[in-house]
Amino acid sequence: MTQTRPAASPASLDSTRRAEALRRMRTEEVDIAVIGGGVTGSGVALDAATRGLSVALVEARDLAAGTSSRSSKLIHGGLRYLEQLNAPLVREALRERSLMLDTLAPHLVRTVPFLLPLTRHGWERAYIGSGVLLYDTLGQGLARIGPGGDGTLPHHRHLTRKAALRVFPSLRPDALVGAIQYWDGQVDDARHTLFVARTAARYGASVATSARVTGLLRDGDRVTGVTVLDLESGERIALRARQTINATGVWTDEIQSMVGGPSPFTVRASKGVHIVVPRERVHGETGLILRTERSVLFVIPWGSHWIIGTTDTEWDLDLAHPVATSADIDYLLTTVNRVLRTPLSTDDVIGVYAGLRPLLAGESDDTTQLSREHAVVSPLPGLTMVAGGKYTTYRVMAADAVDAAVRGMGRPVPPSCTEKIPLLGADGYPALWNARETLARRYGLRVNWIEHLLHRYGTLAEEVLALAATRPELATALPGAPAYLGAEAVYAATHEGALHLDDVLTRRTRISIETQDRGVEAAPAVAALIAPTLGWDAAARDREVGHYLARVAAERAAQEQADDATADATRAGAPDVRRDAYPDRRAPAPAAG
Repeated sequence: MTQTRPAASPASLDSTRRAEALRRMRTEEVDIAVIGGGVTGSGVALDAATRGLSVALVEARDLAAGTSSRSSKLIHGGLRYLEQLNAPLVREALRERSLMLDTLAPHLVRTVPFLLPLTRHGWERAYIGSGVLLYDTLGQGLARIGPGGDGTLPHHRHLTRKAALRVFPSLRPDALVGAIQYWDGQVDDARHTLFVARTAARYGASVATSARVTGLLRDGDRVTGVTVLDLESGERIALRARQTINATGVWTDEIQSMVGGPSPFTVRASKGVHIVVPRERVHGETGLILRTERSVLFVIPWGSHWIIGTTDTEWDLDLAHPVATSADIDYLLTTVNRVLRTPLSTDDVIGVYAGLRPLLAGESDDTTQLSREHAVVSPLPGLTMVAGGKYTTYRVMAADAVDAAVRGMGRPVPPSCTEKIPLLGADGYPALWNARETLARRYGLRVNWIEHLLHRYGTLAEEVLALAATRPELATALPGAPAYLGAEAVYAATHEGALHLDDVLTRRTRISIETQDRGVEAAPAVAALIAPTLGWDAAARDREVGHYLARVAAERAAQEQADDATADATRAGAPDVRRDAYPDRRAPAPAAG
């Protein structure tokens, strides 16, 4: 019989392993229960599992379904935090950047250059240049002493106006008097989060998505686990745990409401909107970072596209589905057009996404002034909460949360070792990259396809290639999404835990923001490819496509509204594909990524 699917690796997140994870949650007490499948929750699961602890992670929707798939997709120290005199935060983030580039995820994190235009002669170059010099010095020094070895990025350089226009011809000559170019890191945040979760599974963690926490188990004042609703089957599970860690980001306050009593801290949601435009509409060899009245604006190279963002405004509506408004989009276009020779218009925008930053509330009402640092507290015995922080420092947040939790376990637990644990796909990646032409010949694909797969899967690309070799349609591009192979859609369901069409089009791939129709043409073809793996009949397949098309239509309509409240109400017209994921939209249940 012809092999139609490669053997699953120990870290595959397929339906069989999900069922096994839920069985364990139903029948065994674990050391650590983790609520939330974003990058922090996934990082907590990995940190705990690599200390030899038994771990169960539950997520209401999909891995990275919330904040962790909707960032600016940068791994960076935060150059502007130096201006706020927050050098410790920058130093910590730059150390994590070095680790990811060199050791933990070289297949997923890569360097990206940025141009910082100067608009004033004299003092501005000296002022900003000194900040960038410190940024480089911190980053390069950490890279040299880190466990990953010397992985220094190129040193920044000062450019005249003429030189800056050579590397970014689309800039208006009168928009700058010179520039400074520096380097940072970039990542597909959703795929990185997925790899963190899969690596946690590789070390023994049980991972279940579509599993919503509905309450806390207690023995007196002590939290002894959580109650979980399996949104796919409707089953309710009592997950018993010696320690529970809440890593739900903007949903932190919802867990606190289950705890009762005063909250040790408050998390406020700041909405960040990004737009995606075709690469050919803006000519440049480097990204841009533009200073604005409130913050900064990034123009980020993203394959055959640019990502432009972000906004920073308070959001107190639907946490699961924040939406961009026409005002958000106009702000981004107006700001970037101030420096472009040929202005962009709404017709150039092919993708839009909005995410929520979980910020620790302070005395200021301005979200741009709230803390980007993180906090770890234990409001009750058996329960630890971690919130705030930056995507780049997820590993530090995770280690701090596990450190706090194990103090209440009454037995010695080894310290965190995740700074030495490469994510799946990292081991042997440089060698496989060097062999990409050989792989292309072996599988009958162009070299650019091999490079595409290596950047997305690392050494696990060989699993995708083996799958592509089983059927001709899996070795060709998806209809309406020429940047992705059919095998990638199937692999998302067989190995990467995708349970719904939206999971594939929005997070396992980026079809939803990288195609002009936002995945409408690709949706039926992808649904047909993954239906056999997920056990869908024709009616289920049609429902999945219908849900996705309704989501796209609702988001497009919302983006035509001028204010948050109207846009939010418009987006509400498309229900969540997961049953009972949020029974009350205005008070959504926790455990989203």
